[in-house]
Amino acid sequence: MMGSVTRRGSTAKGAHRGGLSAADLGGVRGLAVAAHRFDACRDVEEVVAAAAQAAVDVLGADACAVARITQETCRVVHLEPPSNDPRWHQFLSTTYRADERPALRALLRNRESWLAHAFDAQGRSVHPGDTSAGDRVEVELLREVGAASALTSPVVVNDVVWGQISVVRDFDVPLFHTDDVATAEVLAALAAGAIARVDLEQQMRHIIADDPLTGLANRRTADQAAEVALASGRETCVVMCDVDGLKRVNDELGHDAGDDLLRAVADVLRRAADAIAGATAARIGGDEFCLVTVDQPREVVATTMATTVAKFPLPHGAAISYGIASTAVMGSVEARHLFRRADQAQYQAKRRRARARARTTPPISDPVQAVERLTASGAVAIGAAAPAVVPRLCAFAAAATETLGGDSWAVRERMPGSDTFTTVARGGSSADSSETRLITLDRDEWVVEIAVAAAASTGRQVQTALRALVAIAILDVGAP
Repeated sequence: MMGSVTRRGSTAKGAHRGGLSAADLGGVRGLAVAAHRFDACRDVEEVVAAAAQAAVDVLGADACAVARITQETCRVVHLEPPSNDPRWHQFLSTTYRADERPALRALLRNRESWLAHAFDAQGRSVHPGDTSAGDRVEVELLREVGAASALTSPVVVNDVVWGQISVVRDFDVPLFHTDDVATAEVLAALAAGAIARVDLEQQMRHIIADDPLTGLANRRTADQAAEVALASGRETCVVMCDVDGLKRVNDELGHDAGDDLLRAVADVLRRAADAIAGATAARIGGDEFCLVTVDQPREVVATTMATTVAKFPLPHGAAISYGIASTAVMGSVEARHLFRRADQAQYQAKRRRARARARTTPPISDPVQAVERLTASGAVAIGAAAPAVVPRLCAFAAAATETLGGDSWAVRERMPGSDTFTTVARGGSSADSSETRLITLDRDEWVVEIAVAAAASTGRQVQTALRALVAIAILDVGAP
């Protein structure tokens, strides 16, 4: 239902809109024009605006309101044309339920259009209780806002009443009649089809472009954002992020807690992106995230990241390590090089954090405690690794290094028929030699090197435990 209006054109008065005459916009021709307008819409808001405009044009109405109906509650979402009349705004801004308006209840139940008239064809006020004038409540509301006739049609999307299109006419044109109802229902059906289409398109874009766990953009979107930013010629920054502590949370608290942690990281990245105009936050995969910015100085990006990460700490003692790469430093490069440089900077930040943690965390100086923790962490790591020698040795080396407060490790293999060893895997980042001690463990053709904290216990008991774990990793049943 509508309100007191100033007429802005009808088919009877030869109005023009967008270069089309009122005759072009009325009847079947007008519906065809409306269909083309709907086809150009790319979101629901555009469809709603096009529907309201088309209803005014095609039905020769003084005004139209498109309303959304959810849980039997009706709320106007678009008004055409806008009006400064206070009664009009008060009437249309009112949200009402089906139990307050019988016409809405009937529309939801029967999915049928309805008409209401405050005056008859001769311009005389209808008598109270005249059922031929339409629903009593709607007739009284027409009187209140000074309109003569109203028509409302349901918008049914995917077999559900999505909303309604309501139009009104003033006194200088004929009342709405059954032919207008048919036209309105065709227009509502066209709008419903357009809403269903754009909703499906948005769902597909969400599936293609978004990470399902966190709601951030995915790697494809991040790559596209970087390519567009680089093509603009303006300074482009890539921030690569990694979650410190995700494995521990998964192991100790379960993968549901790990998923919650990843969503918390996404929230931090989303806040950082909101603070930087034109930024794109994305989850690359696993515990890797990134931020792509354009036309923002590296200093601004770095300050925003530092502030946001500090302001919103992660749960369970986890943390974010991140590195930044900028074209202001690297010059004109391809997107993959920018991502790679940011990734390298992130790993350097992660190593610095590990070294700082090793300096502030008391090392395992008691041999009994060291053996207990080594046995537990090493056995779990080996058991969780892939069933092959190299993955098991790498898992053991990483676990032992962390347990003994170290920073780096390496796995080497003897070349057949020689005394030369080749490095097959390494991890961590070497600290100052004064802070660590190197432990070398050899078994058959394999050598494992672990740089542990200088204050960690490395006596006979610890060495025995380490060699036993190496043997388990190599000689475990099923190893190739």
